[in-house]
Amino acid sequence: RENFIHLCNPHLEKMKEDILYHFALGTGTHDFPALFGDVKFVCVGGSPSRMKAFIAYIAEELGLGSPGCDYPNICAGTDRYAMYKVGPVLSVSHGMGIPSISIMLHELIKLLYHAKCSNVTIIRIGTSGGIGLEPGSVVITRQSVDATFKPQFEQVVLGKAVIRSTDLDEQLAKELMQCSKEIGQFNTVIGNTMCTLDFYEGQGRLDGAICLYNEEEKLQYLKEAYDSGVRNIEMESSVFAAMCNLSGVKAAVVCVTLLNRLEGDQISSPHDVLVEYQQRPQKLVGYFIKKSLGKV
Repeated sequence: RENFIHLCNPHLEKMKEDILYHFALGTGTHDFPALFGDVKFVCVGGSPSRMKAFIAYIAEELGLGSPGCDYPNICAGTDRYAMYKVGPVLSVSHGMGIPSISIMLHELIKLLYHAKCSNVTIIRIGTSGGIGLEPGSVVITRQSVDATFKPQFEQVVLGKAVIRSTDLDEQLAKELMQCSKEIGQFNTVIGNTMCTLDFYEGQGRLDGAICLYNEEEKLQYLKEAYDSGVRNIEMESSVFAAMCNLSGVKAAVVCVTLLNRLEGDQISSPHDVLVEYQQRPQKLVGYFIKKSLGKV
C-alpha cells in the first residue's frame, strides 16, 4: 500500500511556487519528483560532515558508489543545512536543538510531498548523554519525553500552547533492535529519550557558565529520569517525533551515548573512541536499510 506524505497545511495548495529557503530549493526552479521521487529512506543528523560521511558509507554498503567518490551538497546554495543523496537514501543535516531541526523538517517534509514520495522512513541518527548505560551504548527511542518526563512536545502557536504526541513507530523500533542483534557489535537498548532545550542547565550539568543547584540535586533528577524509563538525553527528538507523527511518516531516533551522566558531565573519551562511537548509529541504520532493500 502506498503511504504518501500528509501535509497539515491547506494554504500550500494556493501557492504557485513553494520556496524551501533554507535548502536553496524551490518548486519553480527544481523538478522535485525527478530529483527526489525515488527516496525511501531519509537519515538526519546534526553535523553536515557526519551526514556526508553517512552518505559515503551507505553508498558503499549498497554498492552504489566507488571508493573516494565525492557526493555534492544538494543545498550548496545555502550554509544552513547540507543534503546528500545516493539511490533511495537522502542524508540531511539539521543543526543543534529543537528550533534548528524544526525548520529543517518543515522544508524536508514539503520536499518529500512535492516529490510525491511514498512509504518513506525517516531516522534521526546522533549522539547523546546516557543515563545508567556504558558509553558507546546505542539507544533506540521508544518515546521522546520533555524535561518533566512527559511524552509530549509543547509549542506556542498564535500565543497559545499546543501539545503534540511524541510517540515513535513501535514496529520500526523493534526492527532496528533486531538488526542490532544480528550485527552483534555493540550494546543496544530501547528506552525513552529526554529532549531538552539546553545542553547545560537543561540537562542538569554542573559545568556550565551558570549553575544554581548542587550535585546531589542533579543526581536526584537524573535518577528520577532513569526511573521513569529515560535512557539518554539529547535536544531534537521531541519535535522530530511530533512532526513526523502529524505528517504520517514512519520515524525512529537512534543515538549513541558518549558518556554516562550519572558518572560525570564532560565528554572526555579520546577522539578516536568518540569517532568509533559515532559510527555505531550509522552502522545500525545502514544495516537496516540494506536489509529493507533485500541486500543482507
